[in-house]
Amino acid sequence: MPQQAAKPWGPKLNGAITLGLIFAGGALGTAARFAIGAAIPMDGWPWATFLANISGTAALALLVQVLAAFGPDTGWRRRTRLGLGTGLLGGYTTYSTFALETVALSQGFDVWLGFAYCVASLLAGLAIALFVFYLTDRFLRVRAPE
Repeated sequence: MPQQAAKPWGPKLNGAITLGLIFAGGALGTAARFAIGAAIPMDGWPWATFLANISGTAALALLVQVLAAFGPDTGWRRRTRLGLGTGLLGGYTTYSTFALETVALSQGFDVWLGFAYCVASLLAGLAIALFVFYLTDRFLRVRAPE
């Protein structure tokens, strides 16, 4: 059995790097989410949150599919998933704002508007994730060497 080369850094430094990637990604994601909220004011339908959540879902689906095509969730793939997926896209998308806006729409305006927003967000998120998974899978199969 061949002996493995020693890692240039230990698990503590590796964990700190991963945490730093998540932190940096989260900072960028929340800044992007804030910019969308500032650019698209809420006027009845919460478009800023809706668009951030749907586009973030599409980006996460693409990220996960592409990384999976390169191999198991270890090493650089794991750090990329955590930095971009958990950090950037986790900060960019927002379940808490979605939940609060759903309640606010239901209480302040119309129960049916809140219900429609909730259902539309969930169905659109699921549909975009399935669509991106399908397209990415098809693209990766076409590009794979034979």
